[in-house]
Amino acid sequence: MNILVIGGGGREHTLAWKLAQSPKATKLYAIPGNPGMAAVAECVSGVSIEDNDAVVAFAKEHAIDLAVIGPEVPLTNGLVDAFEAAGILAFGPRKAAAELEGSKSFSKNLMKKYNIPTAKYEVFTDAEAAKAYVKKEGAPIVVKADGLAAGKGVIVAMTEEEALAAVSDIMEDQEFGAAGSRVVIEEFMEGEEASLLCFTDGETIVPMISSQDHKRAYDGDKGPNTGGMGTYAPAPVMTPAMVEETKKKILEPVIAAMKKEGRTYQGCLYAGLMITSEGPKVVEFNARFGDPETQVVLPLLKSDLVQIMVACAKGDGSLKDMDIQWSDGAAVCVVLASGGYPKAYKKGYEITGLADAEAEGCHVFHAGTAEKDGKIVTAGGRVLGVVAEAEDVRAAVKKAYAGVDAIDFTDKMYRKDIAHRALERQNK
Repeated sequence: MNILVIGGGGREHTLAWKLAQSPKATKLYAIPGNPGMAAVAECVSGVSIEDNDAVVAFAKEHAIDLAVIGPEVPLTNGLVDAFEAAGILAFGPRKAAAELEGSKSFSKNLMKKYNIPTAKYEVFTDAEAAKAYVKKEGAPIVVKADGLAAGKGVIVAMTEEEALAAVSDIMEDQEFGAAGSRVVIEEFMEGEEASLLCFTDGETIVPMISSQDHKRAYDGDKGPNTGGMGTYAPAPVMTPAMVEETKKKILEPVIAAMKKEGRTYQGCLYAGLMITSEGPKVVEFNARFGDPETQVVLPLLKSDLVQIMVACAKGDGSLKDMDIQWSDGAAVCVVLASGGYPKAYKKGYEITGLADAEAEGCHVFHAGTAEKDGKIVTAGGRVLGVVAEAEDVRAAVKKAYAGVDAIDFTDKMYRKDIAHRALERQNK
């Protein structure tokens, strides 16, 4: 099969790397791809992933059999619908289904309607009304831009002042553009966060290995929220019983609800969860693979990813007959970022030691890199994901940080405590 991967970050590098392992994959293309992906796919510049017509025209010209969409914006722009209209199989939800991520108010209202456990909330289009609600409810409280904000439109405010400033930043100063014309304000949930992704064809749901992201920029879960500074899998908080409870109370009901609403959901559904004293509750849904969760989940997949994706995209019932196998080990990803991220940072610094990290037994997935004069340079906030697999989390952490130490670039920034919750559990 000729396969096209849409996107150019760490998630897409991981997807392309895993897809390339399938005997069904004959030729891989990536729009736009990145220097790391070039090892397994032909990277294509000059085609915007937000131009559905141009992407579909490329796919037709290159006889693409399966398109795999990584980022959220092409999904909410209806790229899957455009592929479908052209008779090309595409992995990912259609536009109407991708609204589960594209609009937090749609997602919250759906959960309320179908009794899917989540935080209490209200939706506002007026900043003064939002501030009045904050004053009434007090802190801690969570303020979210309704639309897509590249994983950064969520402020967990520990004080009332922080919450009021967040409303001002989002609604009045438009820090996240049009995404902030509406806000969702939620109760603060106590507990431990985890991510559970699943494959679905609109009927059958196959949970993946659980994982836990580290959103805050600095050690000890301090600093501003980021797109994710590292992750590990499996997450010990997601016991087999907790995975089963999440499947029964959250994943199955939401997929059934979407079907009932005429928005059949096919592809990967990401459930961001808070494990509370009352059980798992939804923090957010994403309409695609998480980044950097993908970097630890897919290395643990033993089954053929192409076969799974085709079953999800076709929706022909073949997914329910698949025996999808996972490794018994663990995987850890440490994100190497540009100093200053998630705020202002400089680009263009040469990266050295990539081969040395791989010699340590790590996978190095490129997130924000470019090639300049034959050298790999920094080109984004999150630059690389250094991933290690091992028999357990502790061994994977040790291996991943050996890989991190082997790589160097100016202003290299990373957290030194990835997987700390899992390690603390082991120490008890």
